[in-house]
Amino acid sequence: MKLAYQGYDSNGKVVCDTIDAPTSDEAKLVLRGRGLFVTSINAAGNEDKESKGSSGGLLGSRAGSGFKGLTLFTRQLQVMITTGTPIAQALTALQRQTDNAVWRDTIEKLSNRVEEGVALSEAMKEHPDRFDAIYCNLVAAGEVSGKLPVMLERLSDLTRKQMQTRNTVLGALVYPSLLIVVAVGVLCLMLTMVLPRFGELFETLDLPLPPTTMALMYLSGVLTSYWWIIILAIIGVAFGVRYWVKTERGKQSIFSLMLQLPMVGKVTRSFATGRIARLLGVLMDSHLPLLEVLDLIRDGTKNVHYSHLLDEAKEAVTRGEPISTAFIKSDLITPSVTEAIRSGEATGKVASSLLVMSDMIDEENEVLIKSLTGVLEPLILLAMGVLVGFMALSIFLPLFDLTAMSAGGPQ
Repeated sequence: MKLAYQGYDSNGKVVCDTIDAPTSDEAKLVLRGRGLFVTSINAAGNEDKESKGSSGGLLGSRAGSGFKGLTLFTRQLQVMITTGTPIAQALTALQRQTDNAVWRDTIEKLSNRVEEGVALSEAMKEHPDRFDAIYCNLVAAGEVSGKLPVMLERLSDLTRKQMQTRNTVLGALVYPSLLIVVAVGVLCLMLTMVLPRFGELFETLDLPLPPTTMALMYLSGVLTSYWWIIILAIIGVAFGVRYWVKTERGKQSIFSLMLQLPMVGKVTRSFATGRIARLLGVLMDSHLPLLEVLDLIRDGTKNVHYSHLLDEAKEAVTRGEPISTAFIKSDLITPSVTEAIRSGEATGKVASSLLVMSDMIDEENEVLIKSLTGVLEPLILLAMGVLVGFMALSIFLPLFDLTAMSAGGPQ
C-alpha cells in the first residue's frame, strides 16, 4: 500500500514523500529507522481524510452519550484483554453486551476487520468519529511494543477522568440553568398573563401611570401582539450565532472572550491546562515522540490560543529547546504546570510529573466549580427576587396612589 507522509529530518527540515508499506505503523517504524520524525501519514491521495473526519474521541466534541460509550468500551476491552482474551473474541463479547445500537455496529465492524488480519489500531482509524488520533496512536503503540493491556489501561483512566470532569461541569450547571429557566418563565408569564389584566383595570380607572409601569405595559403589549415575530427573531439569532461560532473568526472571538472574563477566564485556563497536562503525561509516558505528541494534542485542541501555544512549543522542541521555554512565556498555562515540566526535564520524569500535576488540577477544578456555583446560585436567586419585586411594585404602585387619593378625597 502506498502511503503519503510528512515529517522532519534530523536537521528540522520538512520532508514530504511516499512509501510502500503494508500498514502505517510499519511505515513509521521504517521512517524512524531512517532518522525521520513522522507527523502525519495516510493513504496516498487521501491525506486529509483523518483530519476531516475526526470530530470525537478524547479530543473532539462528541456528544455525552458517545463519550460515555467510548469510556465503557475502553474499560471493558481493557479488562478482557488483561485477562488474556484474544482481541477478536473480546470484541465479539463486547458486541453482544452493548445496548447502544451505534456502538454495537461499530464494534461489529472492528471485530470483522480484526478477524481479517487488520491491526486493531488500523481498524479504529476507519471510524474517526469514534476513535480520534490520540486513541488510535496509543493503541498502535501498545500493539507495536506488546503492551496493549497497559495502553488500554491508560486510555481507560484517561477517558474516565475526562468523563468525570465533564459530569462535574454539567452537574454544577444544572441547578443554575434551572433557576434561569424558571426566572425567564415567571417573567414571560407575568408580562403575558398578569400585566394585560392590570392594564384593563388601569384603563377603566383612568389612572396616571408611573414611567416604570408604562414601560412594563408597553413591553407586555409588544409580547402579546408580536410574540410570533419575537420567536422567529430568537430562532434566527440562535442560528446566526451558531453559524458565526463555527467560523474561524467566531471561534477566536468566543475563546478570547472566555479567557478575558473575570471568573470564566480562570476556569477556562484551569480546565484547559489540566487537560493538556494529562494528555502530555499519558502520551509521553507511552514513549511517543514529543513532536508527534504535540501535533496530536494541537490537532484536537479547539481553542485557537492553545493551538498557537502548542505550535510554539513544537517549534521550540524542533530547535532543540525544552518544551518549558514556550510554556513559561505564556499566561495560558498555570505556573505550577510549567514548573512541573521544568522539574521533570531536569530529572527526566516529565510524564510522571505531569500526571501527578493533572490529578491535582482536576481536584482543584472540582473545588473551583463548586465554589463558583455556590456564589452563582444566590446571585441568580437575588436577581429573580429583584426582578419580581420590581414588577410587583410597578403593578401595584398605581393602586397605592389610587388608595391614597381615595383616602385624601372630599371630607
